[in-house]
Formats: sequence, C-alpha cells, structure tokens
Amino acid sequence: MSNLIRKDGFNYSFDPAACAMCQAKCCTGESGYIYVSDAEAEQIAKFLDLDVAEFRSRFLYRVGRRYSIKERRVGNEYECAFYDRANNGCVIYAHRPSQCVSFPFWERFKVHQDELKQECIGVVFDE
Repeated sequence: MSNLIRKDGFNYSFDPAACAMCQAKCCTGESGYIYVSDAEAEQIAKFLDLDVAEFRSRFLYRVGRRYSIKERRVGNEYECAFYDRANNGCVIYAHRPSQCVSFPFWERFKVHQDELKQECIGVVFDE
C-alpha cells in the first residue's frame, strides 16, 4: 500500500493511490450536493478565468442559502460538472471545494460504513 491517510476519530484509513483505479465513484453516481462557500466560488472562478457571477450562473445552483455544484446526467447516473470522464479526474482538483478535499473523512461515514465501502475502494478499515 502507498502512504495511507488517517484522521483522528475515524476507524479507517484512505489510500489515495486507489483513485487511479476507481472511476470516480465519489464524483459520480446518485445525485447529491457538493457545497461551495463564497470563498471557494471566488477561488474556482479565478482559476477558470471567470467572474464570480458567471461562474455561479454556469456551474452552481442554490440550495436554500447555499450553493452546490451542478451535475450532468449520464445514463441513469449523475456526475459532477467538473469530473473529466476521459481523464478520470477533476478539472479543478487543486481548487476543489473543502467537501471534496475532506472525502472520505465525513461524519456521515462514521455511521454509514457500508455506504462508504461501496463508494470508495481506497478505504482500509482498522482491524
């Protein structure tokens, strides 16, 4: 195994090398929310050489008081607007939202570990 990433309070580690073999299950599948803060929107917009208003209009939608990245429908599934299927990667990877950066160490997965096992082949549970 490569260098496993650990986070206090979680009973598993993450092997980032597994991402190369995965087909981005964390970026595709069921519809969901990928929340983006105002600061993150500004950072991503700058990276894409867009003003923030144009970035929000093209890539985000409002969910209550927050913004989420739009998804594309591909067959019966969805994928993040920034997922590049041809290269199996994220086109804004260095500027992706904190929600993406923190995956798979989400509080939800402390309880829903069966869901995590299906979604991430890079997770290694403690014995």
